[in-house]
Amino acid sequence: MSDMRYIIIGIVCIFSGFLILGVFGHDYQITNIEASEFGECYEYHDDKEPVTVSCSSKIFDQTLFFAIVIVLIGSGIISLIKGVKGKWDNDVKSEDMVGPGGDKNLEKD
Repeated sequence: MSDMRYIIIGIVCIFSGFLILGVFGHDYQITNIEASEFGECYEYHDDKEPVTVSCSSKIFDQTLFFAIVIVLIGSGIISLIKGVKGKWDNDVKSEDMVGPGGDKNLEKD
């Protein structure tokens, strides 16, 4: 029997990792192109002119973002594996069981 808590946590972590990558990832894709092709990096704003910034700081921001996404997806994968291999549901003591048939081992007065 698998442990559903870890499976649900794993699915949520993996889904949120891909969601964050899809929603915010486009902001970090252009950094490598700017650094390799032009040698200058710009920070773009909706209401102002583009501002020249250090390419190394933008690449660091990009690396940090992708590291966070990879940790989120990786923790989801580990949680899924732990949930599939887990036996937490089988190790419940009979006095801790609730629901139908959970009170069979208790003495009745």
